[in-house]
Amino acid sequence: MKILLFLTLFFFSMSTFAQSTTELPFHEVPKHAETYTAGTVVSRMIDGLGFRFYWATEGLTPTDLDFKLKADGRPILDLMTHVYSMSCIIRDAALKVPHIRETFKKSLSYTELRTLTLNNYKTASDIFKEADDLESFNIVFKGVEKNRIVPFWNAINGPIEDSVWHCGQIAASRRASGNPINPNINHFTGTVKD
Repeated sequence: MKILLFLTLFFFSMSTFAQSTTELPFHEVPKHAETYTAGTVVSRMIDGLGFRFYWATEGLTPTDLDFKLKADGRPILDLMTHVYSMSCIIRDAALKVPHIRETFKKSLSYTELRTLTLNNYKTASDIFKEADDLESFNIVFKGVEKNRIVPFWNAINGPIEDSVWHCGQIAASRRASGNPINPNINHFTGTVKD
């Protein structure tokens, strides 16, 4: 069962990665839903996160990826890896599958991290957009003997908000490394001026 779940998630991730990076979601925040429900609100939160991650990570150079704000801080590539791992938790809660902590046999590249993270957000946002309530969307951490089940409330103050925090760190770090984010983006409207 574990192997089947792992293979399903692996192939799902790789099929979404196969999309061209020019087709990445969240260049702009998608059109909002017609009605407010618990699901549409969470979907919109993830859309805003996706937009922030898209632009915080757009056009990073190798110098940016290695940059740390201070000696004991995380380089941008490590922050992206951490955000990716949280996007997997969000995706798995949306898919209602147990989250299996990924161990990387090799480091994922900048392009892989960016693509997989944005596609995880898109998957989760699309699912939550259709949900009327969130009670069945627990975070389930796969355990050796027993799964740990955490209510969706923790997804909001945990991986969703923590990821927003880290997008800010990435944006601040890239500015300090000399490559600030595109000045034409508008976080309030979720749009980009041409």
